[in-house]
Parts: sequence; C-alpha cells; structure tokens
Amino acid sequence: MNLKEMLRGILSEEEAGRMVRGFDIIGDVAIIEIPEELRGRKKEIAEAVKRIHKSVKTVLMKSGEREGRFRLRRFETLLGGETVTEHREHGCRFRLDVRTCYFSPREATERQRVAEKVKAGESVLVMFAGIGPFSIVIARKQPEVKKVYSVEINPECVKYMKENIRINRVEGKVFPFLGDVRDVCEGWEKEFDRIVMPLPKEGYKYLDVAMRCAKPGGVIHFYHYSHENELWDETLNLIRQASEKTGRNARVLEKRKVLPYGPGVWKVCVEFSAQ
Repeated sequence: MNLKEMLRGILSEEEAGRMVRGFDIIGDVAIIEIPEELRGRKKEIAEAVKRIHKSVKTVLMKSGEREGRFRLRRFETLLGGETVTEHREHGCRFRLDVRTCYFSPREATERQRVAEKVKAGESVLVMFAGIGPFSIVIARKQPEVKKVYSVEINPECVKYMKENIRINRVEGKVFPFLGDVRDVCEGWEKEFDRIVMPLPKEGYKYLDVAMRCAKPGGVIHFYHYSHENELWDETLNLIRQASEKTGRNARVLEKRKVLPYGPGVWKVCVEFSAQ
C-alpha cells in the first residue's frame, strides 16, 4: 500500500493527490516526504503511517535535500524520536542512525544482483561503502570471496560498519577503511577483480581510481544519474574520459536502469571491464 492509499479518508482526494507515493522504512523508522502546502496535516499523516505499519516507532519528515560530504539529509521528527535502528535485508542485519548515516533500503535488489555475480576467490573493493550493505551482502552471498575492502569517509558510518561486520559474522572477509577513496586506495593498483561504485552523484570523480585499482579484466560497477532522453551518453563518456586518463581500455559488459530518481531521471549502472 502506498502513502496516497493510506491517506484516503484522512485527506481529501485533491490533498492525497499531492502526496509522494513512496516512502522509506528503515528498521522501525519511517521517512516520509510531505509537500509544503500539506505540512499543517503532518501529524495526521505520520499517525496514518504508524497505524498501517505496526512495527514503526519513529516517523521522520524530510526537511531538506542531501548535502555535505556525507550525503546527509535534515529531518523533522513527527512521532517517536529514536533514530538508531536495525534494518533486516535478505538475511543480513544493518544497524545505523538514520540521521548520521546514509542508507537506502530501495537498493536491496541491486545489492543482491551484484552479489550474485561475485565468484569464489575474487578480491572486491566497495567504494563509498556507508554502513557496509554492499560489502556484507557480497560476503554473505559468496562466502568464498577472498576479501572485500570497504572504504567510507564518514566516521559514523565506519563505526556502524564495524558493528555490522561483527553481527553478520563476516570478520576476516570484509575489511573497513576510513577515509577518502582517493587517499585510501593509493597503492592498490591492479589489486581487485571487482569494484563497486554505489555513489551516483559524485562517484564519477573516482572512475580513474577504480580503473587503476582493477586487475586486467576486472569488472567495475559504475552508478550515475542520467536523464531518460540521453540515458547512456554522459555515463559512457565519463568512462571514456577515465579510460583516456589512465591509459586503460574499457569494455562495456552491461547497461541497466536501476531506480527512478526524479522526473525523467534514472539511477543507472554500467558494468565494464578494465583491460
């Protein structure tokens, strides 16, 4: 049931029509978006969410765009108050504070899809690793992975990543690193069979790092935001530029739309091998 359907009988048809359909539930925290003109009804809307989703204890309203180097968003608390939670996904458990750590439950299917491609014995690098969801799902899905290096710049995320590595019992497989990708990855040239870059807005700035870190024939999963009118042009051009910068050839293996981001804009993934 989407948010508009929940609000029938609480808001008028016209008011409900202005609501965004989707909302996120992370553990027992619900995160909703309410248009400015309906914010006078925000408590009623929050209570409706809690009635439908009995496990929800805290309801937050988005009150700003993601900003800063840690990609964090400002929230207003509508119900409850605790923002530290535990989210379950495909048999994995992820602890985090939604105020201080970025995490998207909408990418659960994508994490599984990538994890299914990892082969026994591979060395994997996950850039912009957050609280460790890609890394941990990979290690759980492919227990014979050699190593998964997970680099994240937000110290709060790294704190929770270490805890998540422990509670998911992937110590000795997933290794957390705190710092900027460009600094941390220095010296890891041609080290990895597979590299995941799940940061669509700024990740392109590190494509050259990824190409240097990939073994010959290593696979890179590059995510980017693209307008549907030119879905692949910019993404493929960025890969070409990184290829020229590093002197390594890129061979595209797969192009895929992942999730809608906004009107006419998609999060896309291009998988390519660095030769």
